[in-house]
Amino acid sequence: MPLQSSFAGSALTLKQQLGQKLMLDLRYYCPQGDGEQTCRTPVTSLPNDLADLITKHNIGGVILFAENIANIAQVITLNDDLQHAAAKSTSGLPLFISIDQEGGRVARIPRDIATSFTGNMSIGASYQVHGTQLATASAQIIAKELKALGINVNYAPTVDVNMNPDNPVINVRSYGEDPQLVAELGGAQVTGFESNGIISSLKHFPGHGDTNVDSHTGLPKVMHDKATIWQQDLAPFKAIIAKQNPGMVMTAHIQYPALDDTTFVSKAGKTMIKPATMSRKIITDLLRTELGYQGVVITDALDMAGISHFFDPIEAVINTFSAGVDIALMPIEIRNPNDLANLDKLIARLESEVNQGQLNADEIAASAQRILKLKNKFKLSSQLDKKTALANADLILGANEHRQAEAQLALAAVTEIKNNRQTLPLNLAANSNVHIIMPDTRKCIALQYALAELTDKPLSFSCTSLQGYEPIATLRNLNAADVVIAAHASPKQSAVEVGGMDDLADDENFSIAQNDQPAALESLLKQARQAKKKIVFVSLRAPYDIAQFGQYGDAVLATYAYNIDVDNGQHVSGPAFTALAKVLLGKATANGQLPVTIKNIN
Repeated sequence: MPLQSSFAGSALTLKQQLGQKLMLDLRYYCPQGDGEQTCRTPVTSLPNDLADLITKHNIGGVILFAENIANIAQVITLNDDLQHAAAKSTSGLPLFISIDQEGGRVARIPRDIATSFTGNMSIGASYQVHGTQLATASAQIIAKELKALGINVNYAPTVDVNMNPDNPVINVRSYGEDPQLVAELGGAQVTGFESNGIISSLKHFPGHGDTNVDSHTGLPKVMHDKATIWQQDLAPFKAIIAKQNPGMVMTAHIQYPALDDTTFVSKAGKTMIKPATMSRKIITDLLRTELGYQGVVITDALDMAGISHFFDPIEAVINTFSAGVDIALMPIEIRNPNDLANLDKLIARLESEVNQGQLNADEIAASAQRILKLKNKFKLSSQLDKKTALANADLILGANEHRQAEAQLALAAVTEIKNNRQTLPLNLAANSNVHIIMPDTRKCIALQYALAELTDKPLSFSCTSLQGYEPIATLRNLNAADVVIAAHASPKQSAVEVGGMDDLADDENFSIAQNDQPAALESLLKQARQAKKKIVFVSLRAPYDIAQFGQYGDAVLATYAYNIDVDNGQHVSGPAFTALAKVLLGKATANGQLPVTIKNIN
């Protein structure tokens, strides 16, 4: 079936169609690699091998990670080179250049460069006072900054309804537990992104909100009945698709037996239920036909364990295309020259599957047509005036008004759960001793800086890092404290979020295993309580931990975030800590409202 492109002006061949359906990651590449060692050389400039690969195979898009981004000039040059490589292909079609820049926990551009905001649950917490205003504003700003860098697709918003307190991967990436709230705020962000030239991607269809397994590390299963699925999981997708038909929808590597109990045999020989990403009933019958979605469907990353543990890479791509997915995200790992042949094999195999009728040729052509239609709609171009782009980006990224909006959201989200004994605002006299307990030393320093900057009184600070502390010195600091501010981040921090070099100075004899840190915090809170100290407990991420630790605090606050945007050795700060300090010192009130239910609290 021939395919017309307003870019190329001629019919796309089958190989060109297939190339458009692949979204590659260029995270690492070792031009001299022999394949025996894992490559960890970041791609910050485009190697000739990868440029030639994009040109040769008419690749439709790439995804950028933090490793690909060092500074503004570098990423603009990289994106310009990527588009030049695409322009040399036989189709001449520009690339989707995509990124995960949700805000909050998931922000790939360095926080000191771009405005990252405090994430979706903080937006949900601000809703009762601000409505959709901050959802819209944050999306508009993120979109303007991405576009200035030459990025045109953002894998956001996350419209999963967080119904499970033990959800390890969504939690604060969700606006909350109310499907209507999620739909309204998600819809506002779709508008904010797309009205500013960035293609949005609703994720993770049909919903990742009620899982206790991370699909990066396993294959979750949602056991909801159909009524619950429609009322909860699907509701935001249905509402936003009906109203806005966003550019993309991203699939989830999740089993939904009530929607499709069809099985497959894994590469280990085990019979299993198909994940949504590979389910024709879910992708074609439900998303396309029943919900009427007309845009581009993209998989979540195919290297995630929810897929890669059970399928060989080529079989995974075939299965997703057979289900009706348009784009395979990160279909095959390309880390050194030896891997280039694997992409040749993938495309040759896909072409063979179409020619043999295993993949429907008309469906492949229609899929490529949806991709081209989306590129046309957003006027994607492979032409970039680099000099103008550099000048504009320097003015746009992290602009003062953007940082002010970021600070406004952080403050609007702070939620007061409890305030007994007139604990807040803190009435700190000159030379008061403030003991801070944090998940790591950097967060201690960030709050200390924020408090010190907001008061003209000299204060004395001490810190306990939950990564490790010396018990006798810590007890001495607790006993000397006039107030104890203790904070916790739940679920566990990932490796990239921990304190780093600051904590390496701690005596390794007193380091604490990550699983033991909540128990250590509870022990410290009990000690502070026995010493009759005034205690403020702060939930820094998903507020469900208040059910465990809130009982020890005279006052309890939730911030939903702990971004540290500046860390230059002399100064460590972030909008969530500044907002927290303002509330602690009475410079602002906590107007946020819990967007999720906490046991024994709501």
